[in-house]
Amino acid sequence: MVLAAIFVVAALILVNAVYVAAEFAAVSVRRSRIRQLADDGNPFASWLLPVLEQPASLDRYIAACQIGITVSGLVLGAYAEATIAGGLTPWLARAGLQPGPAQSTSAAIVLLLLTIAQVIFAELVPKSLALQYPTQSAMYAVIPMAPSMWVYRPFITWLNGTGLVLRRLLGAPPKTHRHIHSPEEIELLIAESRDGGLLEPDEHHRLRRALRLNLRQAKQLMVPRPEISAIDISMPLNEVITTVAQSPYSRLPVYRDSIDNIVGMLHTKDLVRWLVSDGTNATLASVIRPIASVHESVKVDRVLRHLRERRTHQALVVDEFGGTSGLITLEDVLSELVGDVGDEFKPGEPVAETLPDGRVRLPGQMPVEDAATFLNTEWETDAATVNGFVTEALGHLPTPGERVAIGDFELEVEGVVRRALVSVLARRIKTEAPDEEQA
Repeated sequence: MVLAAIFVVAALILVNAVYVAAEFAAVSVRRSRIRQLADDGNPFASWLLPVLEQPASLDRYIAACQIGITVSGLVLGAYAEATIAGGLTPWLARAGLQPGPAQSTSAAIVLLLLTIAQVIFAELVPKSLALQYPTQSAMYAVIPMAPSMWVYRPFITWLNGTGLVLRRLLGAPPKTHRHIHSPEEIELLIAESRDGGLLEPDEHHRLRRALRLNLRQAKQLMVPRPEISAIDISMPLNEVITTVAQSPYSRLPVYRDSIDNIVGMLHTKDLVRWLVSDGTNATLASVIRPIASVHESVKVDRVLRHLRERRTHQALVVDEFGGTSGLITLEDVLSELVGDVGDEFKPGEPVAETLPDGRVRLPGQMPVEDAATFLNTEWETDAATVNGFVTEALGHLPTPGERVAIGDFELEVEGVVRRALVSVLARRIKTEAPDEEQA
């Protein structure tokens, strides 16, 4: 009798787990994968696909899962109370408890054990499996869910209708279940499109960078302070003309006393207007424009919004002490998305190159993420550039000829200018095993 009761309890917990897995799998599975399986003739995918593509059908599917979870849980509790708890009461009575306390104690013990078993085996385990293997979970759940949808149909209609009425009475907008993909999932979809030949490698690279744009900070894309071309506000306009003519930039920041005190921005168009006018009785302070500023930790998507609101093309990047950390422009953000967009006046940014001996030359100002992608490896670091990454690994300012092993590569400092690394040579020191390459 006890073994039969335990078997029934285990079966009810399994039923509950199936409904939980079906619910989480339905909202996390990728429709593109189910659509592909349906096109390949999979009958389970063919039945599941219309449910996933129609919000109303997905609502009914989720409602069936929730009804199944509730019903199986209630039946489980009632059955365990009538069988296991009833069988445990005499044992507690023999241990010296009175009939009333023995019955209450047995019910409490059964409730505690059922709660633990249900949380672990009917909630945590199936939810984890459904989120880790959503496609397989959704496919296997089709078998019990098909009859459940038919059996629970009247209850689903009544419950969904009641819920809709209550939401309207509370003034809440009606919402349906829908698939919401995280940036990581979207990145996987893009990778599948690339593998299927629908995207070129450079298109995949641009889309991948666009998805990660909101993870990048202003300090990772800015022109660093030592490379800023700026003008002293006390400089006469005639000398400014010479400086602007020699500069490849159309907008130059203007400082007073120190570059940490940027007071505005000079646009070459304003300088031309001054030239075509009388060209007298004007100072640099009279032709500069205000300059926007952002903190170096601000995400790039917020920088874009800030520039758009200010209707400007560049912003000053300040550090935590209010000093000048760098300068970020729309061109810097555009270069992050589509690659270097240097013009005829400004040379393009240095890029990684493979040398005849198999080593790879990495520019010091190259983003660490791009360098890792070029080398087909992964590096965990908070540094923004190869210069910062190597300096962090060395623990001191780099000097030419120094070497450091990081992961699968040995990095050798090739050139240093003004204590900043110009380039580094990367050589792979670990090779993948043949079986890993074939996989």
